[in-house]
Order: sequence, then C-alpha cells, then structure tokens
Amino acid sequence: MSAERSIEAVSAVPAGAGQGFRALILALCGLVAALFVGSLLVGPAALSPLESLSALVTGRGEAAVLVMREIRLPRAILAVLVGASLGLSGAALQGYLRNPLAEPGLIGVSASAALGAVIALQTGLAAAHALALPGLALAGALVAVLLLLGLAGPRGGAFTLILSGIAISALAGALTSLVLNLSPNPYAAADIVFWMMGSLADRSFTHVWLALPLTLIGWALLAGLGRGLDALTLGEDAAEALGIRLSRLRLALVIGVAACVGAGVAVAGAIGFVGLIVPHLLRPLVGARPGRLLLASALGGAALLLASDLAVRLILPERDLKLGVLTAILGAPLFFHLIYKTRAEAAQ
Repeated sequence: MSAERSIEAVSAVPAGAGQGFRALILALCGLVAALFVGSLLVGPAALSPLESLSALVTGRGEAAVLVMREIRLPRAILAVLVGASLGLSGAALQGYLRNPLAEPGLIGVSASAALGAVIALQTGLAAAHALALPGLALAGALVAVLLLLGLAGPRGGAFTLILSGIAISALAGALTSLVLNLSPNPYAAADIVFWMMGSLADRSFTHVWLALPLTLIGWALLAGLGRGLDALTLGEDAAEALGIRLSRLRLALVIGVAACVGAGVAVAGAIGFVGLIVPHLLRPLVGARPGRLLLASALGGAALLLASDLAVRLILPERDLKLGVLTAILGAPLFFHLIYKTRAEAAQ
C-alpha cells in the first residue's frame, strides 16, 4: 500500500460519522452567523435592530451608519478573526503535541507579542502613532518565531519545541514585568495592564486590515496540516513511514500559529483559554480526529469569542469589562475539569 493510501486509510471514517461532521459544521456556521448578527445589534447606542441593519445595508442616517460601519462591524469581524485563529491554533498544537493541555501561548508567541505592545505603550510610541502598538506586537511575535526555530533546531521534536516555547514565554513575561516595574508613568502602567487584559472595544477597520493578511496566511498553513496530524496519532515513527515530513509539518505549524496568534494579540491584546477549551469541547464530536478538529475549532473559537464579546457589553456595559478577563473566568473551571479528567484516565 502506498504512503498516500495509508494516510487516507488512517483518516477514513464511516459514512455516518461523515454526515455527523457535516451537521456539526453546519450547526457551528449557523451559530457563528447568529452571534455575528447579534454583535452588530448590541451596543450602547440607542438603535433598534431595524435601524441598525438598515444603516449598515443602505448607508442612510449619518450617526447610525458611523456606529454600524465604523464601530460595530469591525469589532464583530475582529471577533471572528481572532476567535477562529485561537481555536484553530489550539487544535493544531494539541494535534501535533498529542496533548489536550496544549494551547496557543505554549510556544511563546503571545507573550512576545504582548512584550512588543507593552514597549510601544511604555515609550509613548502608541500615543504618537496609531499603528505603533500593533506593529511592535507583530515584531515581538516575529522575534519569538526566530528564537523558537533557533532553539528547537531543524530536527528537534515536540519536547524540544515545548521547552523552547516555555523558555521564550518566561523571558518575555519577565521583561514585561520589568517594564511595568520600572515604569515612571502610572498612566502608562495602567494602560499596559488594561491592554493585557484583552479587548475588542474601540477597534476600527485599520485593525482589521492589519490583522487580516497574517491571519489568512496562518489559516492557510494550519488548514493544510490535517492529514499529517491524523497520521501523527499513530506516532512519529509511523507518520514518517507514511510519508509525512515532520520537519516541514512542524515549520508550517510554528509559522501558522505565530501568524494567527501574533496578529490576534496585536489587535486585541492577550485573550486566553479560547484555544484550550474549544478543541477540548469539540473533540468528542469529531471522533477525536485532529484533522477534522481544525475546522470545527476555528468555527467554535469564533463563536466563543463573539459570545464573550456580546457578554462583556451586556453584563457591565458601564464598567468596560475586559474580554480576556471573561474568557479566563469561563475557561478556568473547564481547565480544572480537563486536568481532573486527564488524571482520572491516567489512573485507570
């Protein structure tokens, strides 16, 4: 049997499972669409649903059009982009590492991107130039990728990748704390703290166009990993015997996750737990197949972030509840449940 047919055999599923997967994807698409419309209709402006949709489609009513097209629409689009990126990145990392506890921040890109943004806030560049903050955040993500590839080496395995990511995250976190510790300006320190909590408020199409190219590149790289991740369920030696080039797969994984997470952190700040809990919740529904989990987790991540962004506008609209705070509150109990479940399975 050829390597290609062997991989197809690994990925093969019964017809009923295929129909169940299509039904799941259609349900997630419907959920994302409903939440996207809800995100467009909810906000502090006193606009009825009919007025909101009319202003968005027809462009009539100067104030309503400004609210819909310049405030709510880019915010909803960014929620989809960032949420899908986090869900997809989490599923890809968990599939490659074969560990349900892996999440996008594991390889150090999010911490390094946050460090770049913190430097922009601390030095005043963010106030002087609108694109300085996301630009330096993307630069931080790029530095993390170069360090990660240099530390892990061309032939390093999953364990080396994890250790390198932990080291980069620790260094970036320490430098971020150092910047906060030495900050002479309390207002800059407050801006840094609030930005690191994560938010989609006050975002514009400038942020959308900045994040979109890198996000699409990351999606394209990660979406092509499905067959390789399915083969990895048999082990690295078996995957290589089936014709999977693990070094190429790892390179695509690192660059894809870095592009997705770096772009997301650059425009929305640090938002945790989405890439961890979404794949965990959807894995049983796709037959625990990493290749199928990629698309499902991308849609699930978009739905979760849209729902969370709606919640922060409804729960405490006057206090500016941060999006990252809410996702952490939702994700932490599920994370505890995942740890307990993993420990119980290991004891059996």
